[in-house]
Amino acid sequence: MEKFQLDTSIFVPLYQQLKEHIIEKIDKKIWKPGDKIYSENQLYEMFAVSRNTAKRAIEDLVQEGILYRIQGKGTFVSLPKIEQSLSAFYSFSEVLSKKGLKPKDVVLGIKVIEASHQVAKALRIEKGEQVVMLQRIRYANDEPIILESSYLPKILINNEEKLKFVACTPLYNILNNNFNISVNSAKETFEPTLIREEEKFHLEVEVGSPALLLERIAYDPSKKPVEFCKSIVRGDRCKFYTELV
Repeated sequence: MEKFQLDTSIFVPLYQQLKEHIIEKIDKKIWKPGDKIYSENQLYEMFAVSRNTAKRAIEDLVQEGILYRIQGKGTFVSLPKIEQSLSAFYSFSEVLSKKGLKPKDVVLGIKVIEASHQVAKALRIEKGEQVVMLQRIRYANDEPIILESSYLPKILINNEEKLKFVACTPLYNILNNNFNISVNSAKETFEPTLIREEEKFHLEVEVGSPALLLERIAYDPSKKPVEFCKSIVRGDRCKFYTELV
């Protein structure tokens, strides 16, 4: 039996104390990614808490992406989240490579469409102008992480078929090498969202799972927008941070 006792004399809720205990065991590598942890019934018995307290602690950690459930098998420790600093311009492929993860893109489609109001505004073009839409799934070690749609002004892309090489070459390298488009800065916004029905298949998570909606406008050296990108990022696998000085 584990030697740990929750403190009822302090103002920290019992479920929060239980969460912190579980996180500490993960941080100390006592429980490693893929390991099965205590069940709600075991937590209830070991720490003399209510079933609701045990359930709340587990559900919170699952919602935060620290744990995950497999129906009929139990609760397990998740892989650590992919962290990315927002303090400088970055490439997702390069971020993964630096962390020892293998990046891979699967192209879902490339087609020429008319720009919507939102796309036109981001790219500073007229609504209805032609843009090339590139849709892809971005993987880390064969695990789907991001569902992404990029919009590029058609006037800059003389042969959209060349974008298919994005499966093995970073998009910005393709733009530079094939279309003489240099990207050196971007503006990004983030907001919380939930996985929808049409996204769960591609990202292999349940409807209602936490996610981030990321919108990026990429600029060339003259500050002209050359790409508008909308991404659904799995909240259980990614974390973004910034450093304040």
